[in-house]
Formats: sequence, C-alpha cells, structure tokens
Amino acid sequence: MAISKDDVVTFHYRLSNADGQELESSHGGDPMAYLHGHQNIISSLENAMTEHRAGDVFTVTVAAAEAYGPRQEGATQRVPIKHLVGDKKSLARLRPGDIATMNTEQGPRQVIVVKPGKFNIDVDTNHPLAGKDLTFDIEIQEVREATSEEIAHGHAHGVGGHHH
Repeated sequence: MAISKDDVVTFHYRLSNADGQELESSHGGDPMAYLHGHQNIISSLENAMTEHRAGDVFTVTVAAAEAYGPRQEGATQRVPIKHLVGDKKSLARLRPGDIATMNTEQGPRQVIVVKPGKFNIDVDTNHPLAGKDLTFDIEIQEVREATSEEIAHGHAHGVGGHHH
C-alpha cells in the first residue's frame, strides 16, 4: 500500500546536519507514527514520504527554509522560569546552550538557554534546528489506513503517535 492522505505511517529515522553529524534518531526506541496529509511533520519530509511503501528505505534532505526556517538574529526573550517545563531541580541545572521546553499560548516550544537565572531565564526563541539543512534517513515500518477517530483528531494514536 503506497502512502497517501489519511494513512498512518510508522517509520524509523536518523536526522543529520549538513556535516553528517547525527542530531536525533528513533532507532533503539519506538518508531514515529504520523497521520499523512495532516501537517504533523515537516511538509517537505511528508511530501517525500508520499507514494513510498512499508519496507522502503530512502534519504531526503530538507533545506533550512523548508524545515524550521532561517535563524532570526536577536530572537532572545527573558521569561519567568515558571513558564519552562520541568521540576525545580532540573530547571536549576540549566546552562547556556541547553535546550529547554517553554509553555506558550500556542503550546510547548523548544528554546535554547542563553542565560539562566534564579527567577527568570533568557532564551533564544529560534527552534534549535532553525537555519540548518537537515538530512533524514527513513525506514518505513508500516502503512495502514487511519481510523475515523484519528482522522477526526488530525493525528495518529498509539505507539509512536499521540496518546490521549
């Protein structure tokens, strides 16, 4: 079955930067699952998945502009530590360059720590992968039709997908 709109696709991936340095990998854990055609992953990656099948292995490079966009200089912000996700002990250990998750009105967002403080923290609000060309090595595990509930919710459920 070739991947098309409203299919749930389960896959393993390795993510590398332009220098070939591995940034992330799903190997050694559960594969990712997403609902195809519902903008749950980077659109260029989703487009590259179309028409592939379970068992396919391929590589796709996504330009920075099509991934997380260009880096915006001066995108720093001072925020109260209470807006970061984590317990007090882990938040107290944050150092410059660490990636943290900040709660925003649009949901959780990854930020880069610029300068930690006791009550406030300066963060770079660019996505940690902004400005980087990304290469994905993909191994498609499974392709199945989505349930009506998954389509209604706009995302895959279960292992590798969303949990309610």
